[in-house]
Amino acid sequence: MHHAAEQLKEKASKAKEKRALLGPDVDLTQFVTAAEPAGALGVDGLLSLPGDERRTLVMAGLDPAEGSRGGTFFQKDTSVLHCRSKQPGIEVMPITEALEKHPWIEEYYWKLVSVDTDKYTAAAEIGLHNGYVIRALPGVKSVYPIQACLYIGKEGLQQNVHNIIIAEEDSELHIITGCATSPHLKRGAHIGISEFFIKKNAKLSFTMIHNWAEDMVVRPRSAARVEAGGLFLNNYICMKPVKSLQMYPVTYLEGEKAVARFYSIIVGSPGSEYDLGGRVFLRKPGNRAEIIARTISNGGKIIARGHLIGEVSDIKAHLECRGLILKGGLIHAVPELEGHADGVEMSHEAAVGKIAQEEIAYLMSRGLSEDEATSTIVRGFLSVDIPGLPAELKAEIDRAIEESDKDVM
Repeated sequence: MHHAAEQLKEKASKAKEKRALLGPDVDLTQFVTAAEPAGALGVDGLLSLPGDERRTLVMAGLDPAEGSRGGTFFQKDTSVLHCRSKQPGIEVMPITEALEKHPWIEEYYWKLVSVDTDKYTAAAEIGLHNGYVIRALPGVKSVYPIQACLYIGKEGLQQNVHNIIIAEEDSELHIITGCATSPHLKRGAHIGISEFFIKKNAKLSFTMIHNWAEDMVVRPRSAARVEAGGLFLNNYICMKPVKSLQMYPVTYLEGEKAVARFYSIIVGSPGSEYDLGGRVFLRKPGNRAEIIARTISNGGKIIARGHLIGEVSDIKAHLECRGLILKGGLIHAVPELEGHADGVEMSHEAAVGKIAQEEIAYLMSRGLSEDEATSTIVRGFLSVDIPGLPAELKAEIDRAIEESDKDVM
């Protein structure tokens, strides 16, 4: 009897934890899931898009000219308008094509994310529009990053996508993906499933930049598996308003000396709600993990989570969340460390505060205005050193921060 009561108590606790992670509920019936096929791009590809749409894509990290990209995937609403790889050994294709033509995709489809996790994963399965598969074949190293864009132009659309990214053994793959909405769109929903597979001694860097409309609801669900000697760099940047964004990617370090590093830069605007973070399971000796978050609230609500689980000895993990409140709002840092064995080495630090007046006074004494001084401090705060990131991607992140700085202020 006592044992049964304890089991019930444990189930209730887990259910409560699951509910806490789901964030605000969203009524999906308020969105439409059908859209007219988007018109084909002109002979100039992404450059044939209207100027205001091209500028939106640039703000999401895309290069419309594709000059510094090794391949491109572009989906507008429910239609894939552009898909190609310029480098042999790196495959880029719509997931519907992969499911139809390549039996090997079944080894990866819904293997890390469970289809019955919640109503959002169910919606992605039942009403799948498309999404991409990007794969680096064994030993292939990407010269330039592959770019992918999931774009919404239809008002009130719920876009459902499923992405699979595979870095085969000894490969190196760099991806920059931008999610964005038309400058004229006010409201919509994006549901995105992403599954990452980093094989033995492979390296994957995945940089995501969100540039949504103010009344967008965003529900990504993603998970990654890293094999022995593999490295997974996951960078996330969201510096534009969004109504509600909730995501909690999970990474499983399954092989010895596997490494995962998560870096996030978040700016919360008035009326925006963010519930995000990451969880990493360190399961083999030599595993290393790092979760670093920089958050700024300009009146938005930000919950920044991080959970590191060390299951064996000889692992190292660090979690760091720093928040800056500029113009009101809320920043809630939720760092968690969980050690299950002797010899784990885990640490965390969290801090939420405001800009020190003496810092502003010092910069003003050097000739800067108060706005310039504040802007300089904010840029320095958001600057995160991401080891192992190619110079091209570092430049893209710096540019995104620079472009968004005036909106932050």
